[in-house]
Amino acid sequence: MKTDVLEELISMISKLPGLGPRSARRIVLHLVKKPQLLMLPLAAQLESVANSIKTCEICNNVDVASPCAICTSTSRDGSVVCVVETISDLWALERGKLFNGKYHILGGTLSAIAGRSPETLSIEQLKARVGEGTVSEVIVATNATLEGQTTGYYIVEMLSEFQVKITRLASGIPIGAELDYIDDGTINLALKMRQKFS
Repeated sequence: MKTDVLEELISMISKLPGLGPRSARRIVLHLVKKPQLLMLPLAAQLESVANSIKTCEICNNVDVASPCAICTSTSRDGSVVCVVETISDLWALERGKLFNGKYHILGGTLSAIAGRSPETLSIEQLKARVGEGTVSEVIVATNATLEGQTTGYYIVEMLSEFQVKITRLASGIPIGAELDYIDDGTINLALKMRQKFS
């Protein structure tokens, strides 16, 4: 019979995305077989990351410093800002090393059903960034879902007062897909063939 501490660990791990109770049990059993080699180093690494991670004050990425390495990079084009829903979307675009601009992470999409209004996302922060006058193009790279498209149109409307080019990813991204699950070739094509947001 499992002890309470193991049950609590299984319960905690099962809350991670893509893992249920059965997968969590297998992970915990694997960890407890080699606590010195796996469990203790993992615990130390988790604590280290938890103590050092920061949210970037400019783009909302996570890094060990704020502003993050992408925002402070002098080799990236700060005049082009790619707007994504989540950090995993940023990572998907960065994975192929195809985009050399900077990012803005919204923190989700607009959704009346889920209670996500413009105030719950970093849309005003994006507007302030564009209002500084250093951004010449905003690429709306929200996912091709109903909420992603709705959020994209809201961003276009909100930025209409500025003299800034607004584009979106080309139709190489299938409707209903999420960037994190798209291959690098499709993302590359979508970036190269981006078009005016209309």
